[in-house]
Amino acid sequence: MAGHSHWASIKHKKGATDAKKGKAFSKISRMITVAARKGGDPDMNPKLQLALDKARAVNMPKDNVERAIQKGTGDSAGDTELFECLYEGYGPHGVALMLEILTDNKNRTAPEIRKIFERFGGNMGEAGCVSWMFEKKGLIIVNSSNLNEDELMMLVLDASAEDLQKVGDVFQVICSHADLGKVKKAIESKNIKVETAEVSWISKNNIDLEDAAGRKVLRLMETLEEHDDVQNVYSNFNLPQSLLAEMQ
Repeated sequence: MAGHSHWASIKHKKGATDAKKGKAFSKISRMITVAARKGGDPDMNPKLQLALDKARAVNMPKDNVERAIQKGTGDSAGDTELFECLYEGYGPHGVALMLEILTDNKNRTAPEIRKIFERFGGNMGEAGCVSWMFEKKGLIIVNSSNLNEDELMMLVLDASAEDLQKVGDVFQVICSHADLGKVKKAIESKNIKVETAEVSWISKNNIDLEDAAGRKVLRLMETLEEHDDVQNVYSNFNLPQSLLAEMQ
């Protein structure tokens, strides 16, 4: 089974706080714009549907969503082109990091991200240096309250999911990224609320970190995510239960 890094559940918990920042709307607008390049109908464009789900989760205004779609479909003139990039590197204690980037200026973004890596004792590497440690999968997070793990396991496996694991107070469901919509729909058909559903880079194996190392890695991850051009950060670490409980 694929690894289940604790970062996914921690990032989910941060979502409510991050949504209060204007930066969250800006990042999701970019995500919608890029997804809409492949068509403005979410029923025919799963990537756009996932981006719109994120917009709804943070109560993004309808006008913002419509403008972002128009930029992507070419109905809005004079907009800056956005580039999708994947940056890779190592953080402290040998932790592998993958970053999904949306930028209008790669020559500006790369050195800024490199400086963040270096500030925390890591280094940004060449393409391919850590991506072999990850697989592109569908990731669904569901709050574990009032849910029976065995029943949820049967439900998601019947819908073609590959794995389910409890991390803190949430369940992480892993599936093929092609089956993400089907598995999400199966969960929701039982009136179970899906907290997040996205295509994610899932680590094949994770590094167990002690308390001090975990805190340092988390500071790096959070600093990277605060950068305007960083859409998502993925890693391959597990935290000690005491720190995970504190983060939850």
